[in-house]
Amino acid sequence: MSEQKLEDAVEFLDQQPRCACVLLLDTSGSMGGPPIQELNAGLQTFRDELVKDDLAKKRVEVAVIEFNSQVNLVQDFVTAEKFQPPTLYATGSTCMGAGIEKALDLIQERKKKYKDNGVTYYRPWVFLITDGGPTDSTQIAETKLKQAESKKGIVFFAVGVQGANMGFLQQIAGPAVKMLDGLNFKELFLWLSTSMQRVSQSKPGEMTALPPTDPWTAIGS
Repeated sequence: MSEQKLEDAVEFLDQQPRCACVLLLDTSGSMGGPPIQELNAGLQTFRDELVKDDLAKKRVEVAVIEFNSQVNLVQDFVTAEKFQPPTLYATGSTCMGAGIEKALDLIQERKKKYKDNGVTYYRPWVFLITDGGPTDSTQIAETKLKQAESKKGIVFFAVGVQGANMGFLQQIAGPAVKMLDGLNFKELFLWLSTSMQRVSQSKPGEMTALPPTDPWTAIGS
């Protein structure tokens, strides 16, 4: 057995079904100051809430991708109990198209790993947060996203922070787009952690009722 296959076998030894969640985060220059500070605090809240749930901390897998003038995989997939929230910094422009492509490719790679190791899984989530609009081409990203959604291959959410191009977000996410109320990242990540807990307590393939978004969404979004 190769070293990589041995690592995979150990990683999935418990055979728990997995729910992959990619946090796709805008860290462009306009997120500097209070927005990036609140985003970092929200990531810590997300982790703290997930690890309180005995099933979620083993079943939910978190990855973090940031996009600014480039795209960086800040954290590859780990279970919630092993997730250590990174400290993000704001700089540069908004390569959102490349960020979406990276997130979708990462999901595909993870699904293949699940299948190769006989691990059942829930529909993976991509959770996009941005305060702007793309400064790069999004044509390939939009095509890939539509293909994934048409095959029910992912759940895609988009959250706009003040200044976000909501027209573009609605174009790519449809009804699964919300406007954040101010900088209420804490309530947003509480909602996300609760949603992940509910999914992880269901059976793969089951429809799961998500909690209301009212605590963190702006009026009218």
